Parts: sequence; C-alpha cells; structure tokens
Amino acid sequence: MAFALQAASASRSSASSPVVPSSPLPRRAATAVTMPRRRRSVVATVRAVAAVARAAPAPAGQPATTAPSKLAGAGGRCLPVSQTMFRLKAQGKMAFIPFITAGDPDLATTAEALRLLDACGADVIELGVPFSDPYADGPVIQASTARALARGTTPDGVLAMLKEVTPELSCPVVLFSYFNPIVHRGLADFAAAAKEAGVQGLLVPDLPYGATCALRSEAMKNNLELVLLTTPTTTADRMKEITEASEGFVYLVSVNGVTGPRANVNTRVESLIQEVKQVTDKPVAVGFGIWKPEHVKQIAEWGADGVIIGCAMVRQLGEADSPKEGLKRLEKYARSMKKALP
Repeated sequence: MAFALQAASASRSSASSPVVPSSPLPRRAATAVTMPRRRRSVVATVRAVAAVARAAPAPAGQPATTAPSKLAGAGGRCLPVSQTMFRLKAQGKMAFIPFITAGDPDLATTAEALRLLDACGADVIELGVPFSDPYADGPVIQASTARALARGTTPDGVLAMLKEVTPELSCPVVLFSYFNPIVHRGLADFAAAAKEAGVQGLLVPDLPYGATCALRSEAMKNNLELVLLTTPTTTADRMKEITEASEGFVYLVSVNGVTGPRANVNTRVESLIQEVKQVTDKPVAVGFGIWKPEHVKQIAEWGADGVIIGCAMVRQLGEADSPKEGLKRLEKYARSMKKALP
C-alpha cells in the first residue's frame, strides 16, 4: 500500500543503489504522524508539488489534471486514472482499487492476478514494486515484499511484465514504488519506462522534497498521474495544498500508522472525507486497514469515491499453498469486496 506524503529524504539505499539521504522516520516503526520537527520540510514538499502543479504546462494534447483527461490508455482500452475516477464519481459509483505486490509469489502469477482483478471489476489497480526496506508497510506487505525479492523480482522485471499485460487491461495501473529504485534508474528513464510499460499513475511514499518537482515534471512529460496522500494529522492548509497537487484522486489514509488490517474503520474518516471534499472536487479514495465488506459499505455511506484494499488482497496470493490456489482465493475475495460496493 502506501504511506503518507513524506518530506523526508529517500529510503535507505541498497548495496547496488546510489546513496540517497535516509528518512528520519524510525525503521519498522514509521507512522503517518507528521512530527513537529519536520513541519518545515513537509510544508516545503507540499508547496513545491503544488507550485509545479500550477506552473508546469501539461504535455501536448493532455488537459490540466484538475479535469478528466480524454486520452486512451496503453492498449487503447483503459482510461487514465483521473478520467476513470471522475466518470465513476459522476455516475454515483465507488471505485474498487485493489493492491497487490509484484512478484509474490512470482511475476507470472502477478500477470494473471492483474488480468483476474480486471475481470473481477477493479476500476484501478495499485501494483507495488518490491523494495528491501518497505518501512511504510506493516507485517503482511513486508513479508510479501520479502518473498518477491527472494524470487528475484526487480523493477525492470516488473515493468517488462506490465508491458505485456497492460494492453489487455480495461482499468489503469498505478505503480507504487519507494524512491530509491526510481533514483537508481534515473527519474527521466524511470518515468519513460513506466509510460512504455502502460502505467497510468505513480505513487511514491518517501519522495524527498528536493526531488519532488523533478519527479513531478518527468511524470507529466510521460502522462503519469502522481497520486498524493493526506492523513488524519494533516492540517487544513496543508490538506488544501496536497489536494491541489494530487492527480488521479486524493488518497486519504484512514489511520495513523502503517498498512495492515483493523477491526473497525476509524470513525474520524467520515469527517475527514468531508474536510477533503470541502477543498477539492477531486475523487477521494480511502485506504489502510480496510478488508471487510462492512468496511467498504461504511466508507461508501460516508461519501468516499473509492476504496483501496491491500493487505487482504496480498494475503490471498502470498499465503496460499500454490499460485493456482492463490488466484482462486484472490478471485473469490475480490468479487466479494466488489459486490459490497454501491
């Protein structure tokens, strides 16, 4: 899944990656709480993104990101994230956004899972690129990432798989990646490769403030929509800036903490949804801790435009006895969650 927008520097680099200043958040104990000592850098990050969103011209032929795009997707079948979300919102429907980890249990199964989720009615799919230090995620996705890396999954392998699969999909794919793999390849090359692979959106949980404008610029050049996050601890002014800059939709983190299932949805989410909607007309999708049909129905009643389900999806694939069994479990679970949507 994804973490709150970080003004901190990038994640700890691996042995093969260039050195990127590390985040001040404690490893394995990261939360979505914005610490006072980082207030200035967080504000700088958000303002930098918002400034680029206002100032940078859209790529040729692409409308501004505050309104739905009219560009077709990679294979001519799927629409961009923003247009998909706005269309559903206009129809009074709630977007179903499942998350899975690429390479768990292997990339061939991931490809089948993408096709399966598309067939089950996913409106947008979030695909995680495994990284050696997924400190924004809880135990379930940490374990999933470890399994994927143990099987030799790499960013290049993920993009190569997507290039083969995305032309078959009717829904857009948002790529979730920590910053280190992006900077290792180079911002421009990564964005261009993501576009070539048919990716429609990008979400980077630990994007350092010094690189925000540069990545945003490269994303725009390649028609990639950069999704940003707001949390229960985000101030009203900061929320307004985040929602102004976010593309595709606004990701509302429902809790203070890392990813993982919760018994109940945080009751404050109801007011948070309304607070976001007071400052933007962009669709709002809620994630973190959502795994029951009752959760989906509750969030729908509160007025959310989309729901993001990660850990429970990951478990279906990663904890099954075989890839075949995992796909069966995934299909059953995905259909049950889709059915819960209004």
